[in-house]
Amino acid sequence: MPTARETILATLHARLSTLPAMALRGEILPERVPAAGILILRDGEPGEPEVTLSPLAYHYRHRAEIEAVVQGVDRDSAFDSLCTSIGAALAADRTLGGLCDWVEAEAPRPVDLPVEGAASLKAAVISVILHYTTADPLA
Repeated sequence: MPTARETILATLHARLSTLPAMALRGEILPERVPAAGILILRDGEPGEPEVTLSPLAYHYRHRAEIEAVVQGVDRDSAFDSLCTSIGAALAADRTLGGLCDWVEAEAPRPVDLPVEGAASLKAAVISVILHYTTADPLA
């Protein structure tokens, strides 16, 4: 049986997979970026939990990361649309079906990356904060 952490990350990946951009998890950036863009979910860090003792519970503020990448002539508009679609997907259910107490994204800090012999990439890492509780840090 998967851990709460894995279930939450898999659910987040499934949510991102409903967007027009290609959604990967833990992969490297492919050589070709699809016209709709690409999203790569990184598992990130659960951080140090707050602990309550009765009953014993570990409250995490897990920071996952989404690498958002677009390429092409109209990359500014495409990047803005991609970020908007991520925000809408998260806002549609801030608890990921009850798995989290709350899910929130931080604003991206985009950068333009030149590519030799091709159109530049516009990319950013979008941190997604997953607030959840488990009975065991390994469960």
